[in-house]
Amino acid sequence: MSQWLDSLTLWLSANPQWLGLAIFLIACIECLAIAGIIVPGTIILFAVGVLAGNGALTLWETLALAYFGGLLGDALSYTAGRYFHQDIRRLPGLRQHPQWLAAAENYFQRFGVASLLVGRYIGPLRPMLPMVAGMLNMPLGRFIAVSMLAAAGWAIAYMLPGWATGAALRLPLPPGFWPQAGALAAGLALALLVSAHGSLRGQRHASLLAAGLSLALLIGLMYSWPQLTQLDQGLLALIQEQRSASLDSLMVLVTRLGDFQTQLAAGVLLCLVLLATRQWRMASFAGMALLGTALANDALKNLFARTRPQVLLEPLDSFSFPSGHSSAAFALCLVLALLAGRGQPPRMRLTWLLLGGLPAAAIAGSRVYLGAHWPSDIIAGAVLAACICALSLTLVQWRSPLSALSARIWWLLLPAILALLGGIAIWHWSAAQLLYRY
Repeated sequence: MSQWLDSLTLWLSANPQWLGLAIFLIACIECLAIAGIIVPGTIILFAVGVLAGNGALTLWETLALAYFGGLLGDALSYTAGRYFHQDIRRLPGLRQHPQWLAAAENYFQRFGVASLLVGRYIGPLRPMLPMVAGMLNMPLGRFIAVSMLAAAGWAIAYMLPGWATGAALRLPLPPGFWPQAGALAAGLALALLVSAHGSLRGQRHASLLAAGLSLALLIGLMYSWPQLTQLDQGLLALIQEQRSASLDSLMVLVTRLGDFQTQLAAGVLLCLVLLATRQWRMASFAGMALLGTALANDALKNLFARTRPQVLLEPLDSFSFPSGHSSAAFALCLVLALLAGRGQPPRMRLTWLLLGGLPAAAIAGSRVYLGAHWPSDIIAGAVLAACICALSLTLVQWRSPLSALSARIWWLLLPAILALLGGIAIWHWSAAQLLYRY
């Protein structure tokens, strides 16, 4: 496998004109039924992502190719399931490994549409679920909508790390960039792995462990951020290189979703819905997590008084460490993800957390893209939110775990929050268009 991968990357390095097609086909195969289980697509996608980041392709070209490749893999798998139905079990590969289809079928029947979103990040299930959806006659329109949404998050999660690594190797970064990046990455990875291990083993106070690790990491960031200057400057330069006029307007719209007023409205709406449906403990958890994060962020900002990057034409008045947009967005998304994971197996709870982190990461990333924060600011904001959320969950669940929210409440809660955020986004977009016109 290693020798074959080395040969592939060497050939693509010598023939970069084929790299785009390679990314598209590898993403398609990774999401294709049966083939996606056999071929180690995740490793290959990272390798070709590094090549793309070395200058062969822009970030947006790389993400688009992976996105449409994944969509094609989903479509082919769904079509196969729709065409063969139960005869799909007789296909080569599935005859020898019936457990592949059985696991995906059980997962789909248990979680329905959500399985296509969550299962996208679970290796053995990812290529099989679209085929099962077709086999069980999931409506085509619904499948297309879910697939388009799931493929977007998947493309970012699987291609961005490789592309960023390749771009970092290409740019003339400051001398201390790599030691600082390695130390920070090791700290984040250790905290995530230990927290995930505790959750997977079903430890009673796994959330308390996660809170403690997040707090230790946050304290480390508090004491070391003056030494992270080289890392911040290098990552900021890497991200600023990707700026374009057309993307600036989109990033402004994304960052508006993390504004204090927007997050306050979404948090209040969340708590009101939980209170109206008599979910007292859930409402207590959400209130503690969101309010605690906001208060802690404001206190730390005033304590450290860190100045913002000199990118904005009109620098903001407030300080930058930690990022308020990042902490607020992660707090809201983590609360929703933690509520969604109640009553589910540990692997599903972790997958919900991963899904919840994607929109929050987009809001946090927009702050660095626009030059409003240093990268360490948004990392500190995310870690702060994780710490307060885990601590709040520990306190609420100290005597007994939270029960799962019913589907009826979720059908009330999610559309309300999405409608609120969508309405705010449309309002900001309309205001920007009106301002541009005049």
